[in-house]
Amino acid sequence: MGQPLSLRITEIFYSLQGEARTVGKPTVFIRLTGCPLRCRYCDSAYAFEGGSQIAVDEIRKTVSQFGCRTITVTGGEPLAQPSVLSLMNHLCDDGYAVSIETSGALPIDSIDGRVSIVLDIKTPGSGEDKRNLYESFAHLKLKDQIKFVICNRKDYEWAKTKLIQFNLLEIVGDVFFSVSHDELSSTNLANWVLADRLQVRVQMQMHKLLWGDAPGH
Repeated sequence: MGQPLSLRITEIFYSLQGEARTVGKPTVFIRLTGCPLRCRYCDSAYAFEGGSQIAVDEIRKTVSQFGCRTITVTGGEPLAQPSVLSLMNHLCDDGYAVSIETSGALPIDSIDGRVSIVLDIKTPGSGEDKRNLYESFAHLKLKDQIKFVICNRKDYEWAKTKLIQFNLLEIVGDVFFSVSHDELSSTNLANWVLADRLQVRVQMQMHKLLWGDAPGH
């Protein structure tokens, strides 16, 4: 018999969801190691390397010990490890409400249909906007979510154009404009959205407001 499926994991922890539709909800986070992107504002660069190779069944056992039915798979870029697809299938079979936080740079068509996808479309301010796979929009459903991290007014105007060009508010249930805290005032972003009557959700990262950039939150 072959070796059991495993993934390189940076951390598994229990905290409050800091963003997206379930913000504020107690959640178990599975943070995978590794990412092919290098966004300028990345707050999880510590997950680019290192970590521990852990079998999928051992991950499931660890998750079960938290007594929480909501799981977010994140990174790094979780889809950079193909075995994550099997992990998410198992977690859904186990009865968890599962979401995945992924960049727009890797295909999403093989993700279990029960998983809620939070797709981060890279703005010019990220330095990685050329990596976006816009064909992924065809695989999104109303239960899924799209996020733009806004660094400046240029990013805002760019994201607004994409919102209209791809009719994103009709494709997914929620579109988030999230502020890059070190580069843009949340108040400015909120004022721009209101002035333009955009039906998006302005988002601040609650976990950063509570705990800063500390790992494990």
